[in-house]
Amino acid sequence: MDQFDRAQEFEARYRDGAIACVLAAVPTGPGTTHCIECGEPIPEARRQAVPGCTLCVTCQAQMEETP
Repeated sequence: MDQFDRAQEFEARYRDGAIACVLAAVPTGPGTTHCIECGEPIPEARRQAVPGCTLCVTCQAQMEETP
């Protein structure tokens, strides 16, 4: 095994660990029927597409824009 093989092995372990961390942080479950920020109903289609969501599309977009 040369240094390139070791580097590829290290990169694969690092990548797999990073993916596992992101997946562990993804919400699951039913979520909420109303946005926790503005109180507006969250459409059923969004709740099915994004399991565990707690924000409506508008509030989610605002949260993602805020640094």
